[in-house]
Amino acid sequence: MFENLQDRFEQVLKKLRGQARLTEDNIKESLREVRMALLEADVALPVVRDFVDQVRKKALGETVLKSLTPGQVLVKIVHDELVDLMGQANAQLNLATQPPAVVLLAGLQGSGKTTSVAKLARWLQEREKKKVMVVSCDVYRPAAIEQLKTLSQEVGAHFFPSQGHQKPVAIAQAALDAARKGFLDVLLVDTAGRLHVDQAMMAEIQALHQVLHPVETLFVVDAMTGQDAANTAKAFDEALPLTGVILTKADGDARGGAALSIRAITGKPIKFLGVGEKTTALEPFHPDRIASRILGMGDVRSLVEEVQRKVDREQAEKLVKKLRKGSKFDLEDFRAQLQQMANMGGMSSLMDKLPGMGQIPEAVKQQVNDRELGKLVAIINSMTPQERAFPAIIKGSRKRRIAQGSGTRVQDVNRLLKQFHQMQKMMKKMKGGNVAKMMRSLQGRLPKGMGGPPRGFPF
Repeated sequence: MFENLQDRFEQVLKKLRGQARLTEDNIKESLREVRMALLEADVALPVVRDFVDQVRKKALGETVLKSLTPGQVLVKIVHDELVDLMGQANAQLNLATQPPAVVLLAGLQGSGKTTSVAKLARWLQEREKKKVMVVSCDVYRPAAIEQLKTLSQEVGAHFFPSQGHQKPVAIAQAALDAARKGFLDVLLVDTAGRLHVDQAMMAEIQALHQVLHPVETLFVVDAMTGQDAANTAKAFDEALPLTGVILTKADGDARGGAALSIRAITGKPIKFLGVGEKTTALEPFHPDRIASRILGMGDVRSLVEEVQRKVDREQAEKLVKKLRKGSKFDLEDFRAQLQQMANMGGMSSLMDKLPGMGQIPEAVKQQVNDRELGKLVAIINSMTPQERAFPAIIKGSRKRRIAQGSGTRVQDVNRLLKQFHQMQKMMKKMKGGNVAKMMRSLQGRLPKGMGGPPRGFPF
């Protein structure tokens, strides 16, 4: 997300950093480019005008013009205005009520409501330790109820069954009674969508709202619809007392216009971002972190949180102990590291949060893809336990068999073995816990401007 905006902002700010001092002329030129960048990102025109005006007022202030580092000060102004535009801080779900807390999800058809219900159920169970029930009041879309049932089994949430011939309000009342009797903490309600905003749909959702009295009414909207997302959110907000927004398919939106427009147009905070198809792909929306990503500063805090949450510490400690004893790093260990990376959302997710990624050539970014991770794991899976433990025995005929078994080419097997040997050499330096020596050996092997893995790393 935000790739186009990030590229444009990077160019603008690069010019400013090179200025000895700021003048009205070069500020005017820079803000013209910022305006174009925001419009190309499909940010709503009134939002663009207000944003640029606020930056101009602060940029032309005495403090900035007299600063020794005017470019850096202007970057901070742009960052702070982006944060202010998107809502200052993460707006958390308000579940402080007599259980079960009801969360109603509304939106147009195809916006990702049903998947968002499952993602939110998983998030509430894993992060907030809540007991969650989900129910579908979508009696119009074929297989909507069955889809939610399947997803609820995947995430381990309680599922309240409903039928296509039932009335949505009756389903909602029965689900609420069941959640109370089951002493559940949260009831997530999936509602029917339409291809466009219509009176019948609004009347039905309003009736559900009156029956359920939800503590949270979340509008689910597709990020790829740009500023239309903000306009639709406004229409829903006029019919329902919305408390927040879930912005879905953010991983497929390179512009980011919806994220920058919704808060300004509706006054409602974005609470979550859907960043993939998996039920784990839901992130709380932190305006300050998003602003840092847009300006090419990365999002190290989210990256650290993700590592702490998803890395298997027990497995990592076993590897460290193994290396300290002098045992060799083998292909089983290599595969475990690749799988850990996949669990964290893959390389594209990690790179999105690393500072300085805007300086990496596009050709290098394209080489780092999650499909390559899957290919490497498939190659190792096609090896015998003996081959994984003793990679030196893998010669011509074995390579051909491994390539055939993994659906790859012999060249791919050769490349994996080369990358593995580079990693093995690096791991040798950890013997005896000499991590500092290993880190020194990495100097000069990183692409310029990138604090990521060495070139020998498996991608």
